[in-house]
Amino acid sequence: MNRQKMYLKIVFSSLLRRRSRMLVALLAVAIGATVFLGMGAIYYDIPRQMGREFRTYGANLILVPSGTDSRMRLEDAVRAEALVPPDKLVGATPFRYETMHYNMRGLTVAGADLASARKTSPYWRVQGEWPEEENQVLLGRDISENARIYAGASIELEIAPAGGRRFKREFKVSGIVSSGGAQDGFVLMPLRTLEALLGSPGRAAVVEMSVAGDSAELALLAEKIRAEVPGVTPRLVKRIMTSEAAVLGKLRVLVYLVTAIVLGLIMICVGTTMMTVVAERRKEIGLKKAIGAGNWNIIGEFLGEGLILAGIGGLLGVGSGYFFARTVSMSVFGRGVALPVFLVLLTLLASLAVTVLASLPPVAGAADVEPSVVLRGE
Repeated sequence: MNRQKMYLKIVFSSLLRRRSRMLVALLAVAIGATVFLGMGAIYYDIPRQMGREFRTYGANLILVPSGTDSRMRLEDAVRAEALVPPDKLVGATPFRYETMHYNMRGLTVAGADLASARKTSPYWRVQGEWPEEENQVLLGRDISENARIYAGASIELEIAPAGGRRFKREFKVSGIVSSGGAQDGFVLMPLRTLEALLGSPGRAAVVEMSVAGDSAELALLAEKIRAEVPGVTPRLVKRIMTSEAAVLGKLRVLVYLVTAIVLGLIMICVGTTMMTVVAERRKEIGLKKAIGAGNWNIIGEFLGEGLILAGIGGLLGVGSGYFFARTVSMSVFGRGVALPVFLVLLTLLASLAVTVLASLPPVAGAADVEPSVVLRGE
């Protein structure tokens, strides 16, 4: 039997003889690896998850016309939209605003790509149905309450095209929109319908874009659009960006604290277990040193036990950590969590590092055992 096989036999025999104590250390390492990988996966995936979550609060990048123009060309907006990575773009909605009249009262009519608006403004609440036909509109909640017009009813609007005669057109109110914002006072209709009524197609007053990304990514994107599409001016919605950055910062600090505390407790648990094992094996260590074993032989044996515990505990922790991260992500965000390969390797390395560090003081104590003193029973 060569030295390697003998070494492994000694290490595994020692672990099996004290399996109850070593099981405690193994569970501690596995729990530490679970928390480390779970928190690491959540930390790694927080920007993506929170970015998608914040997109439910509306657009975070606005395109407005450059210079003194009141409207931009939609082809310029499409060029700007093409600069956004496809996996980052949630939606882009052009809006055109016009004034029409109902019962001698002026109303703001917003023409929009309503299918895209459902992506960029998911916080809109519609009582009824979204418009599906050319003669259907959404009525803002404030207008609905003041005029007592509800979903399913009709509204007749007086339209005054530039350079043309006034005319009236009846629309069916498919739904009542409530957003808590300016839309509550608008009549919303498909952009193509508004263009057919008033002409001047291919123009918009503003384009609202919802982009998944942090403040740094959005700032770079805004600069890129400003440089490559001179017809539009990008503006960042600071309120949403600031709130997102603040929440992400606090969550990351929380992840750091929880992970550090758990790893510290794991080190204490493993270190205490190893100290107990060393105390129980003092006579065995003294006997080995008396028959010729050196300090490095003793140190290597104990570190080998620790590394085996770290490897098994780390592998157990990888599986349970992914389950933990997935459960948390599904509970909080309603989505799965990504698990990069480097995080698995980092978890295994962290398990090894924590176990070795926790084992160093007991192992140093084992190396200091004096054979003559121990064998005399002192």
